[in-house]
Amino acid sequence: MEKSVRVRFAPSPTGPLHIGGVRTALFNYLFAKKHNGTFVLRIEDTDQNRYVAGAEQYIIDALNWCQIPFDEGPGKDGGFGPYRQSERKEIYKKYIVILIKKGKAYYAFDTPEDLAKERENHEKKGKTFIYNWHNRTRGRLINSLVLSENETKERIESGAPYVVRFLMPQDKTILMNDIVRGQISVESNTLDDKVLFKSDGMPTYHLANIVDDRLMQISHVIRGEEWLPSLALHQQLYEAFEWEAPQFAHLPLILKPTGKGKLSKRDGDKLGFPVFPLEWKDENTHAIGYKESGYLSEAVVNFLAFLGWNPGTEQEVFNLQNLTKAFDLNHVNKSGARFDPDKIKWYNHAYIQECSNAELAKQLIAVDNTLATFDLNYIEHVIGLVKERAQLVPELLRLGKYFFETPNEYDEKALKKAWKEGSAELLSELIHVIDNANDETANTLKTDVSNWIKEKEIGFGKVMMPLRVALVGALEGVDVFDIVFYIGKKESIHRINRLIEHDKQ
Repeated sequence: MEKSVRVRFAPSPTGPLHIGGVRTALFNYLFAKKHNGTFVLRIEDTDQNRYVAGAEQYIIDALNWCQIPFDEGPGKDGGFGPYRQSERKEIYKKYIVILIKKGKAYYAFDTPEDLAKERENHEKKGKTFIYNWHNRTRGRLINSLVLSENETKERIESGAPYVVRFLMPQDKTILMNDIVRGQISVESNTLDDKVLFKSDGMPTYHLANIVDDRLMQISHVIRGEEWLPSLALHQQLYEAFEWEAPQFAHLPLILKPTGKGKLSKRDGDKLGFPVFPLEWKDENTHAIGYKESGYLSEAVVNFLAFLGWNPGTEQEVFNLQNLTKAFDLNHVNKSGARFDPDKIKWYNHAYIQECSNAELAKQLIAVDNTLATFDLNYIEHVIGLVKERAQLVPELLRLGKYFFETPNEYDEKALKKAWKEGSAELLSELIHVIDNANDETANTLKTDVSNWIKEKEIGFGKVMMPLRVALVGALEGVDVFDIVFYIGKKESIHRINRLIEHDKQ
């Protein structure tokens, strides 16, 4: 019987969720849904010193906004909880004892000062200190491999600080398989005896991660490339416990838009784009997220899916359902994926065109609640007229501003170009034409005004340019007759009169 697919996203609640973390969550979600599997959220909060209040809820809110909610996790028990590592301490104690009894781990009593001295001695000789087979029993390091059983027991019972280290095998070539990177080999002699457990009762990431993945029956571990150096240790831990390891897939780094290195908040600050899905506020930071900047979650998800993966076709726009069908870990790239702020705007523009005017109206009112005083159908009609040029939701308001308020100033260049001798007289006549025109549709208005212009035997520009300035305040905007139709005759005439009065000043 084929093993059921269970994947996990396991962030640490140390602050807002970076967009790279969202990409990792997304790939886990897509893989799970493609194989009718389960997407688990596990909160890795073993490092209580770095814990940030509100970060866990932020992670949950971010996943929900991206429409990639977890199936199991805090508040959604699927029988494998608890899902916070801080609530699983007693479980880890049991497994560290198993490793020690099997001779796969040992107690180490070296103080930070002892270890600093060893590092210094090695540096003086031009070497790097690694706590492993080379020096663990040489006598300078204090651990249960050199102490007697009684001495070890006495130290522990006296309350002496200790850690438990993994006993990395000597002279072993560790062979590993990664879905993205293929076969990888590492010599065990180059690896250190990593700390697995501390005397404060908390495990390190390495032990907690392995134990939890086993107990939660995780079938595939899909995580960022930064965890690739830990793969050899993790595989050795599975062997030490005599457990079958899950399959691993390490995703490529998300790189800066320009230059070397991975994407950071500093890059977003410098180039003016968000690096978090949602707004984050604390005493040190206030960062605007993609949601507050006017991006649609569907666009963010589509963009992130293409950071390190492609379907092998020319198609770029995929909704979540189609992404799920197309997603394949074998199409994930090894090399880093460069973050392109312009490309995510391109995606957002595409999704704004597909989004219903009703949904955009709801989002626009959230941006500026003064719009709530307008009829919802009116807002939707305005959005329909202007959204073709919008890349971000707030731009809809800027592009359609003149539908909601009378211009209180005029663009000087536009006025100079549009306002000629005789413009005031023409617009005064136009007021009467508009007042008597058929305003059943924008086209009927256009027909009546156009007929008047033809009868006067003047160029359209002589009327249309100053009319546009009167209505918009600039030589921009949608079709003039759409504006007149939607704001109405009364408001249109009011705006024309204002421009005529402005000319007299």
